[in-house]
Amino acid sequence: MALVGKKAPSFTAAAVINGEEIVDNFSLNQYIGKKHVVFFFYPKDFTFVCPTELHAFQEKLAEFESRGCAVVGCSTDTEQSHWGWLQVDKNHGGIKGVTYPIVADTTKTISLNFDTLFGDYDVDSDNNLVATGPMIAFRGLFLIDKDGVVRHQLINDLPLGRNVDEALRMVDALQYFETKGEVCPANWSKGKDGMTADHKGVADYLTKH
Repeated sequence: MALVGKKAPSFTAAAVINGEEIVDNFSLNQYIGKKHVVFFFYPKDFTFVCPTELHAFQEKLAEFESRGCAVVGCSTDTEQSHWGWLQVDKNHGGIKGVTYPIVADTTKTISLNFDTLFGDYDVDSDNNLVATGPMIAFRGLFLIDKDGVVRHQLINDLPLGRNVDEALRMVDALQYFETKGEVCPANWSKGKDGMTADHKGVADYLTKH
């Protein structure tokens, strides 16, 4: 299901913020009108590829924040599991030092609504999920603008870690379009020219490049 161009599904759930504090009513709605959001899913706490991604987002967190963009992670683990993993040092497979919010999708409904849920399940007559096997999230990533609209999405299979620099590039591209009104061609990066949406702009771009 493509969410691009649509409002991001709303939710309220428990999360760990600032690397240590558990809150019960975390929502992405707090960012509407204020910040762009990179909201990403990962499969499981206490695994192998996942901590490399969470640390990679932390290493670039200041760059996201300098652009007025929040970073929020999410998996189907509990908030207690998140908290425990945050207490474990990086050299022991933990994510100690990660400070952006990590949402606990224990009901699996956030992953389901963002269409990142992986596993065997069905929906009963009361619209409840009934699991017949493990239910975890694929590596989904969603760039959400200040209006709460999804502008970019990417979903990787479980073994395939993401490129955090590419996520940052997409934030740059969206903000460039929003401020300049110009579109971003293939392999565009911050500091390069964009393209206007008229034939003259396309001709000028091709002449320069």
